[in-house]
Amino acid sequence: MTSYPMHTLDTAPAEAKGPLTVLWETFGFVPGAAAVMANSPALLNSFFSAFGHFRGGGTFTPAERQVLLLSNAVANGSEWAAAFHTLEALADGVPPEAVDAIRRGEAPGDPRLAALSALTTAYIEKRGHLGEPEVKAFTAAGFGEEQLFEVVTGVAISAMTNYAANVARPPLEPVVAPHAWTAGG
Repeated sequence: MTSYPMHTLDTAPAEAKGPLTVLWETFGFVPGAAAVMANSPALLNSFFSAFGHFRGGGTFTPAERQVLLLSNAVANGSEWAAAFHTLEALADGVPPEAVDAIRRGEAPGDPRLAALSALTTAYIEKRGHLGEPEVKAFTAAGFGEEQLFEVVTGVAISAMTNYAANVARPPLEPVVAPHAWTAGG
């Protein structure tokens, strides 16, 4: 359980109410990581803006975005984010066997999803210092070189939510709880 305030629409600072309202309208609840990030309106608003561009202006399909975000959550050992993005990945059409593989730290069977998951994990593990083999594997799977930079956006927004959730350890929402995941195991 967290010792950090879990803000609601009623308790959040005024500067954080807008993003929390949109999230509540989207999901029917305020996701735990956002409830914690509302302690810093600068963090929440930065995340919200970046995610809006990633989702609205990005080239990845909803399923590909979720593969990227779930891979980040697993690579960052973020239990809350892994559970949340499992729910979202399944809702966005990622095959259950691909979700299970990512949660185990393995490559999905689909070569395109495997390349995306491997690249996003490499970005985190190598702190952005990709080698030619990672880039070639990504582009060989049908992704464009410009999408290498779009993955940076996904890694950055994941860092905000994953790290906030890792520090605060918010409880899983009832709809997310069936997808609980434990880092390292």
